[in-house]
Amino acid sequence: MARHEELPVPTFWSLQAVYGEGLQLEEAERRFDNLNSKFIQVFAQPPDVYARSPGRVNLIGEHIDYEGYSVLPMAIRQDAIVAIRKHDSKEAEKVLKIANVSDKYNMCTYPAEPDQEIDMKHHQWGHYFICGYKAFYEYVKAKGLDVGPPVGLDILVDGTVPTGSGLSSSTAFVCSSTVALMAAFGVEVPKKEIAQLTCECEQYIGTQSGGMDQAISIMAKSGFAELIDFNPIRTTDVQLPAGGTFVVAHSLAESLKAITAASNYNNRVVECRLTAIVLAIKLGMKPQEAISKVKTLSDVEGLCVAFACKNGSSDPVFAVKEFLRKEPYTALDIEKITEEKLTSIFANSSSSLDVLNAAKQYKLHQRAAHVYSEAKRVHAFKDTVSSNLSEEDKLKKLGDLMNDSHHSCSVLYECSCPELEELVNVCRNNGALGARLTGAGWGGCVVALVKESIDSQFILNLKEQFYQSRIDRGVINNNDLGLYVFASKPSSGAAKFKF
Repeated sequence: MARHEELPVPTFWSLQAVYGEGLQLEEAERRFDNLNSKFIQVFAQPPDVYARSPGRVNLIGEHIDYEGYSVLPMAIRQDAIVAIRKHDSKEAEKVLKIANVSDKYNMCTYPAEPDQEIDMKHHQWGHYFICGYKAFYEYVKAKGLDVGPPVGLDILVDGTVPTGSGLSSSTAFVCSSTVALMAAFGVEVPKKEIAQLTCECEQYIGTQSGGMDQAISIMAKSGFAELIDFNPIRTTDVQLPAGGTFVVAHSLAESLKAITAASNYNNRVVECRLTAIVLAIKLGMKPQEAISKVKTLSDVEGLCVAFACKNGSSDPVFAVKEFLRKEPYTALDIEKITEEKLTSIFANSSSSLDVLNAAKQYKLHQRAAHVYSEAKRVHAFKDTVSSNLSEEDKLKKLGDLMNDSHHSCSVLYECSCPELEELVNVCRNNGALGARLTGAGWGGCVVALVKESIDSQFILNLKEQFYQSRIDRGVINNNDLGLYVFASKPSSGAAKFKF
């Protein structure tokens, strides 16, 4: 029997298979009815097919997927739905029209041209669809598939993942766009290949993504978190202990990952690559060999562990403490070690060159210490879930790991912000067993592990102690609070619908 990731994205003819019963199904029915009506209103014809992909909350394993390490997210019920109609080749107008059910977004129009460049200096919401569009055509070309000449497309989007929340609204959009394109053109692809493809295509808008968001959005299973391994992508179901639930709460500080990439997200990717190269050289590799072979901290973990073992330890952080100073490095400091200009090392990556232009210093010790310790916490989390501990003790241990993860993200990786710190403290003061930032950070959401018996009261306390002052100031509307704080169980992954 084929593994889950080897199967294609499923096609359903009813909404129950994904949205279940009750209020969630009623809400989904209203959304799809509205989507269909709006599609006909805007484009004068109904869509051919719908695709949905969920957002996600990462339970543990932050900023380590792009370093080759396993992560442990779960999908949430909030998702992005894309309705699509493929034009007949005889229709004269060869354009892509991308509309949104929300009036907040203007219609975007692009040529039906797979090789078009994305204008990074003028960011548009429709660029996320173009990421999937370009990737789709690259995929079919690489596989030698004939999908005919490019034709016009009508696209309508409805998303319920809050933007800038760190819950992967952009990835949900890119993934649902790519799945919709494959459905419209009749191309069946294993889930793991779509996950890899959508990870790579987000780089068209300048984000050096690691693959976690795409993997969980495409491959999630209802009722399970997933341990995701990379190279190759594999998923392992993780059944969370009974009695606990996860509450997701937005800090209301927006995380603009694509716009702030050079100083935040991509900066950390570059710092990690430089850290890995410097460690490799310090551990005996020749500079040119390190520059050509070492891409991630996972590439040098073996050297770090071998050094640690000679000194009575097995922890790669032992080597970090030995060879990397805590004080920041300048570009010149690193170039003396690598014997090469940083601009030469990153010559083939324009987004990395943007980082070098913006950065004044590089914190190598702290970034490596976070990545190696966080990678261990992911496996400790999974081992705790499958251990013989009581449910009570499991929940406590998972909470402790989440708290340690947040401390590392905040102090060593410096991807928190004042609003996240305030919200984490409010969560812990109101009975959360663990609370941590989730997603890229620099804004976005906190995920808190709480006992299921108190989740309703916990959310009320958050409203009173964190959100009420923001409601009073008009930052958010009281009626929209359910968009910003909610309890969540693991949801299912990408799906196609035909009605």
